[in-house]
Amino acid sequence: MNSLFVPPDYFQELPEVFPASTRPLEIDLGCGDGTFITGMAAQHPERDFLGVERMLGRVDKTMRKIERMQLPNARVMRLESAYTVGWLLPSAGVSRLHLLCPDPWPKKGHANRRLVNQSEFLDGLHRILNAEGEFLLKTDDQPYFEDALVSFESRTHDFKRLDWPDDAFFYPTTDFEQDWLNMGRRIHRARWQKIGR
Repeated sequence: MNSLFVPPDYFQELPEVFPASTRPLEIDLGCGDGTFITGMAAQHPERDFLGVERMLGRVDKTMRKIERMQLPNARVMRLESAYTVGWLLPSAGVSRLHLLCPDPWPKKGHANRRLVNQSEFLDGLHRILNAEGEFLLKTDDQPYFEDALVSFESRTHDFKRLDWPDDAFFYPTTDFEQDWLNMGRRIHRARWQKIGR
């Protein structure tokens, strides 16, 4: 199977990403150089993983890692994140969506560009997660994290926050996260579960 996933139609909801697979699907949104997705796919052959990345160089790096590690349960797609979640991913087809060290859009006037502040993203997230599906966020940016908490607090009918202890489950460190940790920055994290249909 080709590690690059190209949607058959960019204007219709995807029917599937891994043909004939019955494994749970997890999404790594903004997958960077593929460190996280390949680590997860190697650890969890019983799950499927799709990385979504806009930048061509990062897509190429992720493809090479997937192919070098021979991971049939990992693929990468080159596309913009908000559109992918809002319109393309299959309804109730995702068991977990990971958003790790996203672009913080630090300027005050750019805060509305943060994914966690966009109704297209939040509505799409609720649509694509299956029953009890999860959204996991990590960021080094305190304002971004606070925005996420406010956004999800306003949607308590759609999502409930879950605990995320250090030893809860296997979770690789991304390339960006390692960079921030090396600089002594604190990583904030939160985890929510879908409520309702």
